[in-house]
Amino acid sequence: MRNIGYYNGRTGLIEEMTVPMNDRALYFGDGVYDATCCKNNVVYLIDDHVDRFFNSAGLLRIKLPYSKQELKDILNSLVKQVDADEKFVYWQASRGTAKRNHLFPDCEPNLYITVTPAPLPDLSKPIKLITLEDTRFLHCNIKTLNLIPSVMAAQAADEAGCDEAVLHRGGRVTECAHSNVSILKDGVFYTAPTDHLILPGIARSRLIRACKILNIPVDETPFTLDTLYNADEVIVSSSSKFCLRANVLDGKPVGGKAPALFKSIQDEVMREFHAYIGV
Repeated sequence: MRNIGYYNGRTGLIEEMTVPMNDRALYFGDGVYDATCCKNNVVYLIDDHVDRFFNSAGLLRIKLPYSKQELKDILNSLVKQVDADEKFVYWQASRGTAKRNHLFPDCEPNLYITVTPAPLPDLSKPIKLITLEDTRFLHCNIKTLNLIPSVMAAQAADEAGCDEAVLHRGGRVTECAHSNVSILKDGVFYTAPTDHLILPGIARSRLIRACKILNIPVDETPFTLDTLYNADEVIVSSSSKFCLRANVLDGKPVGGKAPALFKSIQDEVMREFHAYIGV
């Protein structure tokens, strides 16, 4: 198949799949999601992503009616049905299907999965960033379906000719519209702590792991916009883009002062990726 959609056991081409109008994802964004890339029919870091998915569901008190292994089995089965070597795998669970009411309904969650062809990124190409005030709510650590602030930030970045938006709260850098942001400064890897203001990114955790393997010091404390502007390297990470360096921030040059150190981290991340997928 050229792509595949899944909804509570039904499968078909995404363009042909339908979802009930009373699914609470449509009314309230009442659900959670996760996503990662796939190559060689191996869903990258599937355990980490499924663990985070279940944790997000638990924080919203959504009782998933299947085990982690059952979900992994479904994902692994679906990726084999799409005719592409490199794919993007997305899944979400809404609280269920019920008449519109803000109170939790007595129903089972709905599971929604899509698998689409998606080439892996060109890691040699730098990206451009802008900064925006972080207007999201105070549960950023949950990978919830409520993404309107992120959608608006991503659109603002695109209209500014940029690839991503770096969010901040009163000058404290949090994360990007759909990525984590970290920096290198004086040989140290700095990344925001995993409190309620940022999503605990899986790709972010692999950057930390890579730094520890390479004996690069890691500092998980908040940093400011001023620190970001003056960083030796600005690094944007996500599960579908791995780790990319930025060379423009708010229209001004940024980073480019520690290319060898950044490349060593990027190479270690990709070495782990290729080892994981077996290629």
